[in-house]
Amino acid sequence: MVRKILRDDQWERIEYMLPGKKNDRGQTAADNRLFVEAVLWVARTGSPWRDLPDEFGFWNSVYKR
Repeated sequence: MVRKILRDDQWERIEYMLPGKKNDRGQTAADNRLFVEAVLWVARTGSPWRDLPDEFGFWNSVYKR
């Protein structure tokens, strides 16, 4: 399992800025926090998107988002 990159207090500070929340129009995002964690993982490790661990979801779906 991949360790969490964001603490809960950090997540609470940025959560409202992301689209796809329950009250937003249109499609609701499956897991905004997991998406942000995936982006931070790629930025922190310098790894290519194809090396994204499965815990974050299919790399290509995360990349396209």
